[in-house]
Amino acid sequence: MDVTIYHNPSCGTSRNTLALIRNAGIEPNIIEYLKTPPDRGTLIKLIQDAGLGVRDALREKEAVFVQLELADATLADEQLLDAMLAHPILINRPFVVTPEGTRLCRPSEKLLEILSVAQQGPFAKEDGERIIDEKGNRVR
Repeated sequence: MDVTIYHNPSCGTSRNTLALIRNAGIEPNIIEYLKTPPDRGTLIKLIQDAGLGVRDALREKEAVFVQLELADATLADEQLLDAMLAHPILINRPFVVTPEGTRLCRPSEKLLEILSVAQQGPFAKEDGERIIDEKGNRVR
């Protein structure tokens, strides 16, 4: 299965999502988007394909979000996209693309909505939260 993850190795959610992909026996195409940011068209497609609005894909926990006053509700999508392209740290992560769809995988188990390949064993997030049991089934 062809899977692409827009990854930030410094982000726990992104690391958990990557590990969950690998737990299904898949080695994804990894795009470290801080080193290789998406172009405007790709970013728009990711956001649209994930069923999100531009503001939903904006990471608010970064200092640059406050510095650029991006909480201003009057800012247009084009302005938000400009900020995300100029400062890729503002792109929320991780986006994952599979043949079954695109998701912003926050939380990381949102991946399971677009990855029907069976998990190959148990999986727990870095914080210890169990997501997949010993039989490869989702823990709810």
